[in-house]
Order: sequence, then structure tokens, then C-alpha cells
Amino acid sequence: GRRRREAAEEEIEETPQEKKLRLAKQYLEELRQLGEFRPAPGAVLGYSRAWRRVLGSPAHILLFLQVQAPDPDRIRVLRGHQLPVTCLVISPDDRFIFSASKDGSLIKCKWEVDTGKRLCVVPGGKKGTEERHMGHASQVLCMAISSDGKYLATGDRNKLIMIWDAATCKRLHIFTGHRDAVSGLSFRKGTHQLYSASHDRCVKVWDVAENAYVETLLGHQDIITGLDSLSRECCVTAGGRDGTVRLWKIPEESQLVFSGHQGSIDCIQLINEEHMVSGADDGSLALWGLTKKKPLALARQAHGEQDAQGLQQPYWISAVAALRNSDLLATGSHSGSVKLWKCGEGFRKLEHLLDIPLVGFVNSLKFSAAGDFLVAGIGQEHRLGRWWRIKEAKNSICIVPLKQKATASSPESPGSS
Repeated sequence: GRRRREAAEEEIEETPQEKKLRLAKQYLEELRQLGEFRPAPGAVLGYSRAWRRVLGSPAHILLFLQVQAPDPDRIRVLRGHQLPVTCLVISPDDRFIFSASKDGSLIKCKWEVDTGKRLCVVPGGKKGTEERHMGHASQVLCMAISSDGKYLATGDRNKLIMIWDAATCKRLHIFTGHRDAVSGLSFRKGTHQLYSASHDRCVKVWDVAENAYVETLLGHQDIITGLDSLSRECCVTAGGRDGTVRLWKIPEESQLVFSGHQGSIDCIQLINEEHMVSGADDGSLALWGLTKKKPLALARQAHGEQDAQGLQQPYWISAVAALRNSDLLATGSHSGSVKLWKCGEGFRKLEHLLDIPLVGFVNSLKFSAAGDFLVAGIGQEHRLGRWWRIKEAKNSICIVPLKQKATASSPESPGSS
């Protein structure tokens, strides 16, 4: 009884912040003992999945990565789509890639990462026949996979969202309700709640497990071009030419509006629960904190300039990706390379790290959960239109291996490692 009372007194004396600091120090000591470590498949850089449950906000431990330039000969190219790849996702265990393209008779593919083998193909059909066959009848613009790997969601230009069994590629449901093309999808992490965004300027919330519509959120003044979410009951969206990024707080039915780009905002992704990154057709890359309405850092003409009919114009940022809870970002355009970036000085600076040569429009980018490879969806055209065509590009999926060293910072000393 005395031991229990003493233990209870010790627990009372240790504040939650002190407990987090103690656990973070213990985690750092384990990292030091491991030295240069390789994250385990299925985890977000090693221990972070388990430790986030202990520490709460992932901002308490940030991993700072030193990435080495990959050998171009080791970049694997998966061919199978006849038209430009528009979107892709990686399964939570990093074993499979799902992709879709502009194919008129649309093909949705499932690939095995280790072998590059195509495991499943779902052919499309003619518009209006979606109920009679398995696939989409128009271009698929977006897809998302649930954090348990059970459900895959795909959205198309025909206003439809299809829900699939990710293991068997069998279609389970069709959601209708959007009045224009579905342009963004994201599952809330740890749940089967699905957020969707559309060119009809609204965000919808769905319960996939119950096959149910939940609610609609309004606010954007132009088409929504991208959407992302993490564990919190909220999502972020890119508002095209309305020039805003928005954070939607679902329970409060409220939104925060961010502005900083000069052009149409085409892509967005959360880095962690407190920061996000977006790209626009003015060539700018913006790094945001969710408590500031202006960018914390802005890289203008991030991919340089092109000569378009005698005029110098910046290369559009067509895709962004963030390795969750780290300082590593990737951006894609049609400039001939994917660029890797580091979020420096406590997420207040963008530092260019290196270029990965890839020819074509980079329409989608995703880091593996373990951070050991990057996947790019390449096309001869932009996923949303046909403004340019790069004939020498190959409509394909590229798997880029990444070599890296990682260190971590504690809550009390963000700059230390």
C-alpha cells in the first residue's frame, strides 16, 4: 500500500510536459544507441508511430534527414498506363502502389513494390455504365487509402467517388452528391471517415464503413484542386484561383483562411499536425504553420523558368509530398526533375537539397511510410488539362530509392540532435 501511495505521489509531481520530455530523452537515447538506423517497414521513420501515441502531438519529435542523391540507374520505371498517370497512393505497409490515369477506358492498377509486378487491373467503360461494370468511365483525378489499408477511394471527372476493397480490388460502394469533378480525397488517419473535395467548390464528409454521407462544407470561391488530412478531425484544401488555402474544423463547422500565393494553388499536403506545404502555378512553394495566416517560408520559382512562346514563365508546381513528421519535402513540375527540400530553422525556411532527373509532368508524388523510397506519377500532360505535351516523356510510375541518415530533436531543444 505504501509503494502504491509513493508511486501515485511521483505521478502527481511529474507534469504532463515533464513526462513528455522524459520520454523524448529516453527515445533519443535509444536512437543514439542504434546509431544510423533504418526505419522499419510500416512505421513512419522507425518508432514514431508508437511514440506518437505516448507523446501526443508529433511536433514533439521531429526527424531531420540527410538525403543522398539517388543513383539514376536505380530508379525503377513501371509501365502499363497508356495515358498520363494522374494520381497514386502507397499502401500503409509500403508493399503496394495503386495508380490511375487519363485512359479513356480507364485502368486502375495495383502494383507490387518489390517486384514491380502488376497485380490487379480494373478496366473502365462508357459514361453512364458505372453501375454495370467495375471501373470508372472517365478520368480518375484523385485517390486515397485508409490508414489500416482496408479501403481505397477514387474520384473522377463524372462526379463519382468509388470505394474499393484494397486487398481484392473489388468495388464496394459508389458515392454520389458532388456536382462537378472530384479533385481531392483523404481518409482521416485511424478512422474510416473520408473527406472529398470537388470542382463544385465544396468539401464533403463520408462514413465509408457505414456507406453514409455525413455533411457538406462550403467556403471556397473557385474549384478545389487538392485536399489532405491527418489524425485530427479537420482537413486542409487548396482553392485554385481563389488564392486561398483553408483549414476546415469539422466539429465546429468553421474554417481558417490562409493566403500567400499569387497564382492558382494546385496541390497541398500536411507535414505534421501543425505544418503544411502547398504549390501553385506561379511556381511558388509555400510552407505554412496552422496558426499563421501567411506562409512561414516561400520559395518563388522553385523549379525555375521556361520559355513559353517567347515569354519567360515559371514552371508550375504540379505535385508536392511530405515525409510525415520530418523536415523532408518533394516537389514536382515539368521542368525535368523532382526537387527535394528541407524545412530549416524550425519550419521557417525552405532549403533546396537536390534534384532527381525525371522527364515529364509530375502529377503525383508520395513518400513511403518508412521514408526509404519516393514514388512519382509521370505523364506527357498535366493531370488537369492539355496545355502542353512532352512527347519524350513516358506515362509511367517511377520508384526512386532514398538513402538517408536521421537524427531527432527533443521538445526543449528544437535545434539539437
